[in-house]
Amino acid sequence: MKFTERLKAGVLLDNPVFMQTIGLCPALATTTSLSNAIGMGAAATVVLICSNVVISLLRKFIPDKIRIAAFISIIATFVTLIQMLLNAYIPSLAASLGLFLPLIVVNCIILGRAEAYASKNKVLPSALDGVCMGLGFTFALVLMGFFRELLGAGTIAAGIIGDKGIQIPGLVDYPATMMILPAGGFLVMGFILAAIQKIMSGKEGK
Repeated sequence: MKFTERLKAGVLLDNPVFMQTIGLCPALATTTSLSNAIGMGAAATVVLICSNVVISLLRKFIPDKIRIAAFISIIATFVTLIQMLLNAYIPSLAASLGLFLPLIVVNCIILGRAEAYASKNKVLPSALDGVCMGLGFTFALVLMGFFRELLGAGTIAAGIIGDKGIQIPGLVDYPATMMILPAGGFLVMGFILAAIQKIMSGKEGK
């Protein structure tokens, strides 16, 4: 499969959050703002790429009986490194992501790609798989984070473009605060999934 086709599958056709509905815990919990969504997506993508590469390199040396434990140990090593780097250089982001940063270790997407792909393929295809699935995960988080921040705080990219970001007149004065609460995550996810199903059903009808 060509890189463009793999990228299209990872971001759109086989998106881990919207199409496979896995990795929903961080998708719902860390998308209260666009900055958090980008941070979590980037961290998960780096871990996914690095763990895929290492697991692919060691795939012939890891005994089948302990492969899951070995995969988790490899993933945990990269998660710890990412957490230490964020604590050192971007402590505000590390604090915002909180417990969900170390929970990347048991993220279904990362462990699933290690088991389903990296453990069965060579290094370069495994790295590309990590890039594409990571971008798909990040795309899903960014889309949710954009709408939740826009509706729940009336801003766009707060913390990225200055402390207050781009303030939207009207929305910033009367924000729908519920959208940045847990219930808002479920609502935004539901609306996005409904829109995707509507688009897909329309294409099937044609």
